[in-house]
Amino acid sequence: MIIVDSSVWIDYFNGQITPETNTLDSLLGVKYLGIGDLILTEVLQGFRSDKDYDIARDKLTSLAVFEMLGKEQAIKSAYNFRQLRKRGISIRKTADVIIATFCIEKGHSLLFSDKDFLPFVKHLGLEAVLTYQ
Repeated sequence: MIIVDSSVWIDYFNGQITPETNTLDSLLGVKYLGIGDLILTEVLQGFRSDKDYDIARDKLTSLAVFEMLGKEQAIKSAYNFRQLRKRGISIRKTADVIIATFCIEKGHSLLFSDKDFLPFVKHLGLEAVLTYQ
């Protein structure tokens, strides 16, 4: 399963052409894609018009939607944050820690453009859909 991060969805809905949005476009309807509840919130809160919000909500909720946090995931997320901090790496957003940890623990790949996920790929085994230098 491929989880698509809000960093990609936001660019996609804004019509940005990037390697990540091109990949998303090529995967839609071909691969099994999912979205987390946190990602769903991040994406939907950005829509200004009710019409665009309704369209995006319907499209996004047609994907597999996962609850990304609970007691065990919270503990694993905190552990992963601490592991990176011990290496001198600070992750700016708690949501990114939760998303990365969810994907690592559940064995899902992540399509992202937010570079805060790179330490999770390099040090904690997150599987990125695209290769980053």
